[in-house]
Amino acid sequence: MGNCSIGSRKLPIYCVDLSKKTNLDTSKKYVSISFDAAWGDEDTIKILDILDKYNIKTTFFMTGGWVDSYPDKVLEIYNRGHDLGNHSQNHKEMSKLSVGEQKDEIMSVANKIKEITGYTSFLFRPPYGDYNSTLIDTVYGCNFYPIEWDVDSLDWKDYGTDNIIKTVTTHKALKNGSIILMHNGAKYTAEALESVITGLQSQGYEIVPVSQLINTENFHMDGTGLQIPD
Repeated sequence: MGNCSIGSRKLPIYCVDLSKKTNLDTSKKYVSISFDAAWGDEDTIKILDILDKYNIKTTFFMTGGWVDSYPDKVLEIYNRGHDLGNHSQNHKEMSKLSVGEQKDEIMSVANKIKEITGYTSFLFRPPYGDYNSTLIDTVYGCNFYPIEWDVDSLDWKDYGTDNIIKTVTTHKALKNGSIILMHNGAKYTAEALESVITGLQSQGYEIVPVSQLINTENFHMDGTGLQIPD
């Protein structure tokens, strides 16, 4: 697929160099909003409705437990055109697992998503952002791309709506090619989302799903986790 190595280390994708991207207009700026779905479901439809209002597609990284609890929402997310990402079966620290256990954590969710929607998922986010080189090899070996983030909304800390908006839209790492972390089950995320979207748009960013942002072949990484096309 590409070269994920920096020396002896293997790195996931934190953000993307879009300067030579072939499927996007390089005269524009792009970011991805991603939602981790590991607990709660109360605001999922509200979030989807806001995304529909602005005709925006995003990426939902779902645990196997969430998929088991809310299969109807998995199908709803899919039917509304968003990426279905994989967030492991049991939300464990993946670097502490054996290769066999890592594969089971990944493929269990992949099979559930496939069964519900017919969709073959290919984006994986490790719980807690925790990884080692072994996991990165395992992820690629399962035909997934390992996805982190460079802009954390901190919505999971429940600091409030205004804090989420400010944290994302003024984040020091925010740039063309950034991946933004949010959670569909956090207390204030749905309330903040519309202002996050308009705040990003006012800075000239278009919002695309992670599947459109990343390079799926012919790439290499730098030491910060920036994915660079060859």
